[in-house]
Amino acid sequence: MKKALPLTLLAGAALLATSAWAKDAAKPPKAEPHMQKVLDAHAALNPKPIETLTPEEARKQPTPADAVKKVLTDMKKPTAPEPGVTVKTMTVGSGAAGFPVHIYTPEGKGPFPVMMYYHGGGFVIADTKVYDASPRALAKMANAIMVAVDYRQAPEHPFPAAPDDAFAAYQWTLEHAKEFNGDPTRVAVGGESAGGNLATVVSMMARDKKVALPVHQLLVYPVVNDDMNTPSYQKNANAKPLNKAMMGWFFKHYQGDPKSPYALPMKADSLKGLPPATIIAAEIDPLLSEGKAYADKLKKDGVAVSYKEYTGVTHEFFGMGAVVPKAKEAEQFAADALKKAFAAKK
Repeated sequence: MKKALPLTLLAGAALLATSAWAKDAAKPPKAEPHMQKVLDAHAALNPKPIETLTPEEARKQPTPADAVKKVLTDMKKPTAPEPGVTVKTMTVGSGAAGFPVHIYTPEGKGPFPVMMYYHGGGFVIADTKVYDASPRALAKMANAIMVAVDYRQAPEHPFPAAPDDAFAAYQWTLEHAKEFNGDPTRVAVGGESAGGNLATVVSMMARDKKVALPVHQLLVYPVVNDDMNTPSYQKNANAKPLNKAMMGWFFKHYQGDPKSPYALPMKADSLKGLPPATIIAAEIDPLLSEGKAYADKLKKDGVAVSYKEYTGVTHEFFGMGAVVPKAKEAEQFAADALKKAFAAKK
């Protein structure tokens, strides 16, 4: 008969096992090889930690888009955009209140369906130029016009300037779509990160103000809450290119009302009546948990949702289809959802 192990030894072994598990659980997921190339290229550009900078300094830092260009250059591939999409700039409003929209039009006869595209950057940094690859890819793959909005940014223009501009651009598009060969009866909204927030907020504003609803909302890792203690915030606290400290910095500058669903859509009492949604999430992203929670909340309130998480990739991977195959997959997934939504409204 085997001798029983002393309780102290058993307890010690259990403690070691628990510690090892906890350490392993806190370890961020590993990026897949193509994504890692982009992360390495970004690190080689020597970006300073955004959370240590002023907004003016942060806006001058190398971006993930710069990293993609570096990867393409290192691979001796062209960095110029693929042909097949033309871009022209128009202005919403006038004078100091005016802001630009960039209209991406695919080849073909039209009239084309339209999607409002809102770029990311935490409401503080970046612009459509930084995110150019995304609306360009979606215009081509969904055979739709993308109206990309350069909304006002914080801290110079804190909340609610960004959602106000986003909604004004949506209304302007409904009124002027025919002028740029768009179909005003088939207008969707979409965006990445802070832009995903604005897309779903515009949907809420349209519902609440009795304006024609978007036919679909494409939300790519949207910012929808300010809970920075979710499982993904804990696991990806030090992730690249977005981490917990940066999100705190963005929230501080945005100055959004923490109780307003127009700042944080997860705070909405009800999401009933919003358009069908496609939500795309990345595994290595502090925002992963809230994206899934928002998909669940939409479903609970009767909104049709298609949710997909991509493993081994980080925040900002969408739009990197030139160098990250999973990004190309996500772009196609988004384009297919848009085409389906547009076809249903023909």
